[in-house]
Amino acid sequence: MTLTEENYLKALFHLSLENEEVSVLDLSKSLNIKMPTVNSMVKKLSSKELISYEKYKPLTLTQGGKRAAGLIIRKHRLVEMFLVEHLGFGWDEVHEIAEQIEHIKSQKFFDRIDQLLDFPKVDPHGSPIPDINGEVAVQNYNKLEECLVNQQATFMSVGSSQDSFLKLIDKLNLKLGDKIKVLEIQDFDKTMRVLVNNNSEQTLSQLVATNILVKLNV
Repeated sequence: MTLTEENYLKALFHLSLENEEVSVLDLSKSLNIKMPTVNSMVKKLSSKELISYEKYKPLTLTQGGKRAAGLIIRKHRLVEMFLVEHLGFGWDEVHEIAEQIEHIKSQKFFDRIDQLLDFPKVDPHGSPIPDINGEVAVQNYNKLEECLVNQQATFMSVGSSQDSFLKLIDKLNLKLGDKIKVLEIQDFDKTMRVLVNNNSEQTLSQLVATNILVKLNV
């Protein structure tokens, strides 16, 4: 596959996680590419049996397409983890670099990275790293926004990889694995006051709380 084809598959994979149905228009907006160009590529990927495509119907990845997309995402997330763990990059710095490196064809290269990292299950943002078959583990996390007062949870992943959001999380001194207890929720705008690791309080906007993914503590 070409670099462009890989980017289309990856984009469709991510869109499919967010929406039950994905249209050519959705894919066009996601990639910021004009509709005629997207239509042409979708037909090409359909001819390679990587996408199921019928005019005016939602796009879906075939089993082969899902595997291919999963393997691209595996490369991306392994590279992100390597950059953070071994090269000292911040989690807000690694996405663009990984976007470039993920298109290297050598499977052995990424297997070595996986081995060096001791076979991690998640990337620096808490997202699952697909296995060697491109299978992605399902994460049944809640948004912190959904928690009730006095509910306790563990910060497991982020719902946004935007640099500005990740930098804000760093500024708030929040880290994956932190224990969070909801102390108060404002009726007006759903702003949350939370206790982190039983020793510091933070005030979080609804937008921030929406993008903090947690596992409820029982």
